[in-house]
Amino acid sequence: MDQPLLQRDSGPGCCSCRMLKAWLPILSWLPKYTLKWLQMDLLAGLTVGLTTVPQALAYAEVAGLPVQYGLYSAFMGGFIYTFLGTSKDVTLGPTAIMSLLCFSLVGGEPRRAVLLSLLCGLIQAALALLRLGFLLDFISFPVIKGFTCAAAITIGFGQVKNILGLQDIPHEFFPQVYYTFYKIPEAQIGDVVLGLLCVALLVMLMSMKTSLGSGDDAPTFSRVARRFVWAVATMRNALIVVAASFCAFSWEAYGHHVFTITGETSQGLPPFRPPPTSDTTANGTVVTFGEIVEDFGGGLAVIPFMGLLESIAIAKAFARQNNYRIDANQELLAIGVTNIMGSFVSAYPVTGSFGRTAVNSQTGVCTPAGGIVTSVIVLLSLAFLMPAFYYIPKASLAAVIICAVAPMVDYQVVAKMWQIHKLDLLPFTVTFLMSFWEVQYGIIGGVALSGALLMYTMARPQIKMSHQGVLLIQLASGLSFPAAEHLSHIIHTQALQESPPHSVVLDCHHVSVIDYTVINELSDLLRQFKRQDVCLILSGVQPNVLEILLAADLEGLRYADGVETALQMGSGNLNL
Repeated sequence: MDQPLLQRDSGPGCCSCRMLKAWLPILSWLPKYTLKWLQMDLLAGLTVGLTTVPQALAYAEVAGLPVQYGLYSAFMGGFIYTFLGTSKDVTLGPTAIMSLLCFSLVGGEPRRAVLLSLLCGLIQAALALLRLGFLLDFISFPVIKGFTCAAAITIGFGQVKNILGLQDIPHEFFPQVYYTFYKIPEAQIGDVVLGLLCVALLVMLMSMKTSLGSGDDAPTFSRVARRFVWAVATMRNALIVVAASFCAFSWEAYGHHVFTITGETSQGLPPFRPPPTSDTTANGTVVTFGEIVEDFGGGLAVIPFMGLLESIAIAKAFARQNNYRIDANQELLAIGVTNIMGSFVSAYPVTGSFGRTAVNSQTGVCTPAGGIVTSVIVLLSLAFLMPAFYYIPKASLAAVIICAVAPMVDYQVVAKMWQIHKLDLLPFTVTFLMSFWEVQYGIIGGVALSGALLMYTMARPQIKMSHQGVLLIQLASGLSFPAAEHLSHIIHTQALQESPPHSVVLDCHHVSVIDYTVINELSDLLRQFKRQDVCLILSGVQPNVLEILLAADLEGLRYADGVETALQMGSGNLNL
C-alpha cells in the first residue's frame, strides 16, 4: 500500500515554503492526499476510536478523576497532531503512565490536573522552540525500564480493589497493598466474578490476535474469518465494556445492585474556557497559582519529560518499522501544543499511546488524519453516550487497565542487563524501588544515579599503561576536565616520582575535544617535566585539538604523528 512520506521535502523551493512545511508538516502530505488514503484513515480512525473510548474512561480512574475527564483528554490530540505531527502512526491521548504521574501530583483534583496540562504543554513547547530535545537523551534505558515496571505494578495492583469491589482503600502503594489484603473478606461476589471474567476474555482475545498468522495463502473463507477475529480482538476493550454495562443495566433494571458501577457523569461536551489558575479547598481557602506550582515541586519537571520520552520513543519505533523519519523537535511541539490546547477543554496531560499507535499502524493508517476520525468518535461519545456510561461496572474498567499494563512488566530485561552491563542494574533497581514510594522520586533518583555513573566514566576514563623506558599512556576514551586531575595524578606517581623520572608519551588518538582545565593541567605538568629534565610527548593528536594546543603555546610540549615515533623521541633516539 502506498504511504505518504512525512519527512521534510528535500526538493527545490523557496526558503519560506520549506520553513512553513517544517512547522506545519500537514502541508507536505495534504496536496498528495488520495481517496485510497482517506478510506484507510477512516478505517484506522474508527478502529482506534473504539479502543480509545473505554481506555480513556479507565485511565481517568487511574488519575483519580471522574471518568469524563478521560474523554476530555482524548480528542484534542487527534486534531492538533494532524497539523503538527510527523508520524503517520502516533495517537495522542491518556495513557496509564501519564495518568499515574498525574495522580501522584494532583491527587485526583480536576482543577489542578487541568492546570498541570497547561504547564506541561508550555514546558514541552518551550523545549521544542529552543531545540532542547537532546535533554531527553540523559534519561537512560535502565531508568525508563525501572520506572515502567514499577508503574505497571502500581497501576495494576491499584485496580485490584475495583476487581474485588472494595471501598475506602488508600491510594499510597504500601498502605494500598496492606488494606487490600486486609479487606478481602469484604469483597463483592458480583464484582469479583465479573472482573475475573473480563480479564479472562481480554487475555483470550489478546492471545487469539497474537496467534493469527498472515494467512495470505489461505482460502477466501479462512481469510475472512481471520479478519473477523482480528477485528473482534482489536476492539476487545469496547466489546467487553459494552457487554459488562449491558449486564449491569439488566440487574439494575430489576432492582438488584450486584456490581459497583461508575455512576453519575457529566453529560455533553466540555466548555472551551481558560484553565483555572487557582483552586479552592473544601473549607473555602483559596490556593493561589504560585502555591499550586510550589505544591507540584519536582514533578512539574518529571511529567513533561516522561510524556515527551514516551511519545518520541513510540514515534521512532514505528518510523523504523514503517520506513519513514520523524522530527523529534517537531514531535515535542505537537505534544506541547496538544497539552496547552487540551487544558482549555478540561484535559489532563497526555502523550503517545503505544497500544493505540500499534492498532493504528496495523489497521493501515496512511496519514495523521486518522486521528481526526478518532477524535470525532470521542466527541460523539461525550455528546450522546454519557448517560450509558452510568452503568459501566468499575470491575470491567479495572480489567481493561490490568490487561493494558501487564505487558509493561518486562522481567526479561533484568537478565539482559546482567549479561550486557551489570552496572545498569543499579539505576534500574533504584528507580524501580523508589517509584513505589513516590513515582517522581523514582525517576529523579534514577536519572541522578545514571548521571553520576556517566560523570564517573568521564572522570575516570580507562587508561592503559606500559613501560618501555618511557611511560606510554593510552586513553581508551576522550579527555575532558573531570579527568584532568586523575590523569595528572597517574603521571606524577608513575613517571615523575620514579627514580629516575621517565618521559611520558600520551596517546591522544581518541581525544577529540580538549578544554581550558586540561590545558591548565598540562601547563603545570610541563613545568615539572622541565625541572626534572624529562619530556611530555603527545602522539596522534587530531587536527582540531592540535590547533587549540598550538594556540595555547605550551612551552616544552612535543608532538608526534604516531606512538612509535613518540617512543623514540622519549628515549632520546629521535630528535625533532
